Amino acid sequence: MSSGRFTTSVGSRTISGQRRSTMILRILLAIVMLFIALFPVAWIFSASINPSNSLINQKLIPDNPTFDNYRNLLASNMFPFRAWMWNSLRLATLTTVLGVLMTAMSAYAFSRFRFRGRRSLLQTLLLIQVFPNFLNMVALFLILQQLGGYVPWLGLNTHGGLLMIYLGGVLGSNTWLAKGYFDSIPRDLDEAARMDGANDWQTFTQVLLPLVRPILVVVGLLIFIGTYSEYVLARIMLQSSEQYTLAVGLSLFIADQYANRWGVFAAGALISAFPIILFFLIFQRYLVGGLTAGSVKG
Repeated sequence: MSSGRFTTSVGSRTISGQRRSTMILRILLAIVMLFIALFPVAWIFSASINPSNSLINQKLIPDNPTFDNYRNLLASNMFPFRAWMWNSLRLATLTTVLGVLMTAMSAYAFSRFRFRGRRSLLQTLLLIQVFPNFLNMVALFLILQQLGGYVPWLGLNTHGGLLMIYLGGVLGSNTWLAKGYFDSIPRDLDEAARMDGANDWQTFTQVLLPLVRPILVVVGLLIFIGTYSEYVLARIMLQSSEQYTLAVGLSLFIADQYANRWGVFAAGALISAFPIILFFLIFQRYLVGGLTAGSVKG
């Protein structure tokens, strides 16, 4: 009996030691990952408070730190940083709101209705996403150039034209993602709503929309981040400094001026990250559920 108890005790110690080793390994791995994730942020913040304002003299802990770079960024008349940020926020917000609305309606239609060409349209949406934007930039440029002659606010160097391009690019993959979530909701809810006298629009807005809120938050986050940080299309379609978005403005501001504007650029990069951080903090409780359910169901 004593031998059996001794064996059991040794086995328990072995398992406990393995669990402790596993926990220590996980903690070390988490520390390493946090360092990898946070070190670039710390480096950029250090650059933003470095009075030398130069990439050459960059140090993690600068001498005589100051917030002059932030004041110069917001107060300077040489580059309209506040206008660039407002342009990005406005475009990203409008694209997100309209994109989420259009994605929700199209996903609802593809999920709940059966009509001729439904399967072909779904395949077409998926096929369009295969081709990168680099292939259609010339066509989009020419379309906006011609359209501006008839509808000036949708032509080149307008936020209206760029908004149309963004909306056309966000529907494909997001519609598929939202459709998978709609498919996971039992159709019995639709039938129960119709038995209570609700039409299709009331069923969509009052019954299904509250249930698909997590996936709509995920779609909105993807659209907001993609639009807010987009550079290539904005650089081609926008041609005046007042119309630039934040990514385009900061890129042109720092071009060939790393020795003179690095600190101000770092300050601008940190300020521009706050809207995305705020978005995450507000809607974080929906993100995990929306990502997991939208990716495995449907």
